[in-house]
Amino acid sequence: MEVPLTFYLIAPIYLSVIFKDLIPCHGSILLNRSSFPAEFVFGTAASAYQYEGAAHIEGRKPSIWDTFAMDQPEKILDHSNGDVADNFYFRYKEDIALMKEVGFDSFRFSISWSRILPLGKISGGVNQQGVDFYNNLIDELVSNGIKPVVTLFHWDSPQALEDEYGGFLSPKIVKDFGEYAEFCFKKFGDRVKYWITLNEPQSVCEGGYATGTKAPGRCSNYIGSCPAGNSATEPYIVAHHLILSHATAVKLYKENYQASQNGLIGITLSSIWAVPKFQTVASKKAAFTALDFIFGWFFNPIAHGNYPKSMQYLVGDRLPNFTTSQSEMVKGSIDFLGLNYYTASYADHLTSYSNTSLSYTTDSRVNLTKEKNGIPIGQPTGSRWLYIYPKGIRQLLLYIKRKYNPPAPIYITENGLGDVNSSSWPISYALNDSWRIKFYQRHLSYLLEAIKNGVEVKGYFAWSFLDNFEWGDGYTTRFGITYVHYEDGLRRYLKNSALWFKNFLRNKTDNIVSTASSFKLYSDQ
Repeated sequence: MEVPLTFYLIAPIYLSVIFKDLIPCHGSILLNRSSFPAEFVFGTAASAYQYEGAAHIEGRKPSIWDTFAMDQPEKILDHSNGDVADNFYFRYKEDIALMKEVGFDSFRFSISWSRILPLGKISGGVNQQGVDFYNNLIDELVSNGIKPVVTLFHWDSPQALEDEYGGFLSPKIVKDFGEYAEFCFKKFGDRVKYWITLNEPQSVCEGGYATGTKAPGRCSNYIGSCPAGNSATEPYIVAHHLILSHATAVKLYKENYQASQNGLIGITLSSIWAVPKFQTVASKKAAFTALDFIFGWFFNPIAHGNYPKSMQYLVGDRLPNFTTSQSEMVKGSIDFLGLNYYTASYADHLTSYSNTSLSYTTDSRVNLTKEKNGIPIGQPTGSRWLYIYPKGIRQLLLYIKRKYNPPAPIYITENGLGDVNSSSWPISYALNDSWRIKFYQRHLSYLLEAIKNGVEVKGYFAWSFLDNFEWGDGYTTRFGITYVHYEDGLRRYLKNSALWFKNFLRNKTDNIVSTASSFKLYSDQ
């Protein structure tokens, strides 16, 4: 569908405002906790499938990630799965003790939907062992002075609902998600004061239904090797049902539980920072459109009750519509916004586009790349998709403030760095993660600049406390500030980055720097 001429006429004016770099790079890396507002929260983040293990015991039934890892193992680099993961299900007390030692205020984790409702529905029966686990986990956190932040959906919906009606492809999921959310509010809301409905729904839609690289692994045959799927329509259908599921859960919480439980509820969205590849109108417009298709796809409905204009123009009738009542329910449906930031990409206009091989991945007509003239946008890392671009966190936050003026505060709910997992390296090398310390220093420095320039950010969660199952990367990368020895009983060792956080959170500015590591630290881009 063609974009109206008026859109192109006003875009250059608008883009000149939202993409200009307002603040020079001058932030100090000698930060500590007192550099941030007094009530600012520091925590770490995790998810059920990546951490818990205990996948086939004590009443838990499969999620779509269990099935995906079993049926399409070739899409995971080391053909691994989360059957055991970090065995957090049995070792959570040990891990919470380490979190307390480091000094974190909060721990963000997710609930495995199929652990407490094995068939996805209340009518299918409640698994009391699963409920007991989360009750015990929450109690252990609270008794150690660590605030629980609970995510209801971190990509692992019950396989039973996938088998019954296609999971998030069906509008039936909205009711079932609402019942699941309300069950959690009833059971855990007396102690949980921060709820997150969904984690990174854009990643679910793109990886699960456009490229087939994440569960449930669906895509068109002209996109990849998938047993079924439609990359042109399914990502948008699933996104629509995810948004309605989110809004339904928020409505239930606000109407029935918030007043008595005194908690807050929000959503976690992810976004890259999109850098115009060239100083041209086409590149600047491409960067703007890329952010609409990644971040605005989910936040624009929350801010304004509908999808971004650019998506409406470019996707056309493949993009679902909200009814008036749905739009009213979705609009304003957050007490806070969780934001995950890891990396940036160059954006330029896509020079070739096929009307016969439609896909969410090309509908934006944007080409996202990590290099320009053979030079990467930032330091490469152990993750194929993650190039280090610290100032992007500041630019993304300022963009959100200028474009949306969000009515709710922001929490950085994930930010971190993955390095290569090699069994040939001694543990001492992995523990000397000075590159990760540098990563956190620079991102926190730019985050502080955003706060000083008026962005209301109230917390920061490092990804991740433990090395863990990293989805399509399996165990080939390590994101943790705590080393997990997979070959030696999953023993835990605090890395230097954890010790740096320990000093940071105690208002010390001395750095822990490895002299043994030969890893080249990046310079700011």
